[in-house]
Amino acid sequence: MRNTPLVRLPGLEVFFDEGRLVASGALSPLAAPILSRMNERLCTEKPAALLEDGSLVMSTWLPPIPSLAFRRLVRAEVKRQLGMHTPSTLSIEITRRCRCRCEHCEMSEGEGEMGTEDIIDVLEQALAMGTCIITLTEGDPLLREDVLDIIAAVDERAVVNMFTPGTEMTEKRAHELREAGLHTLLVSLYSTHPAAHDAVRHLDGAFDAALRAIRHGLNAGLLVALCTHVSHASMHELVPLYELARRLGVHEFSVWESTRNPPTQQDRDDIIAMYHRVNTSQEGPRMFASTVFEGVDFGCLAGRRWIHVGVDGEVRPCPYIPVSFGNVCEEPLRRIWRRMRGCSWHDGKKRCLMHEPAFLQWLQGLSMEDVPRRTR
Repeated sequence: MRNTPLVRLPGLEVFFDEGRLVASGALSPLAAPILSRMNERLCTEKPAALLEDGSLVMSTWLPPIPSLAFRRLVRAEVKRQLGMHTPSTLSIEITRRCRCRCEHCEMSEGEGEMGTEDIIDVLEQALAMGTCIITLTEGDPLLREDVLDIIAAVDERAVVNMFTPGTEMTEKRAHELREAGLHTLLVSLYSTHPAAHDAVRHLDGAFDAALRAIRHGLNAGLLVALCTHVSHASMHELVPLYELARRLGVHEFSVWESTRNPPTQQDRDDIIAMYHRVNTSQEGPRMFASTVFEGVDFGCLAGRRWIHVGVDGEVRPCPYIPVSFGNVCEEPLRRIWRRMRGCSWHDGKKRCLMHEPAFLQWLQGLSMEDVPRRTR
């Protein structure tokens, strides 16, 4: 692609030219940090996919290049340099329902979930704020009858990803998801050993269901990522899981650090080494690692580029930080975001806040009910 325009703002133009992002104009220095990181990845690492329309998917966690969603991502990064922060990423829990009973999941606790109109309204608010990456998260979104309507409600301003344990996936549903506009199907696996994965899910047959879901997604033409959370105890699973991802033919192997039992620093060094080894090889799927994306490139995204809406409408910086800054069923998302941005604890951290001793100490002395009042 030569000189494909991505962003046109007063004082700034960004083009995609022969595999590189190029900026010009008086404001181009503001775009330099994000563009240099992206160009380094574009030049040294393989992409997740090349789509039929010729657009490039560097990672399933990023919009295709070029696209309106990607233009919005670049625009948000430029605005960050001017002190105007946008939640580029929104994750939202749309149901408590799930056939799995994972011990680490709290979805089954509590009652109720937002209705279709409420969820779509949240998505519209996020899009109006500049969000360009939306992820539907656990429980199992496929257990909502309106999941296709929710996905279809998101226009080209953002891409939509969806987690599922895979138990409800069928060939027909996979095609319906693609027609509705799903960008990436995210399927989590915790082990290459069926019994071990089933034990985590507390559901016999969960491993086989996950593999079926992956195959249905690929056959339907969806982007598919095999995801896992890694702890020190599960580091030995990474290479076998990647090999399984390669055999299945997924587009990306996505590794997130566990918040409850985080990897050690040596583990992180090993993850980074594996990331570079995998992504400089022409063989196999791309690897995403939060250890690199958050720890090396951008720092913790929570409350900076990421906002999370719980199944009950409570708004948190990310799914892992147990602090609500308000309820989107009671007040606008933009107001809650401003309140969240009023806190200084989330800036400048080069790893997940839930791994920061000082932040965890701050949490211990905090009354969750007091947070919205303290930060208004």
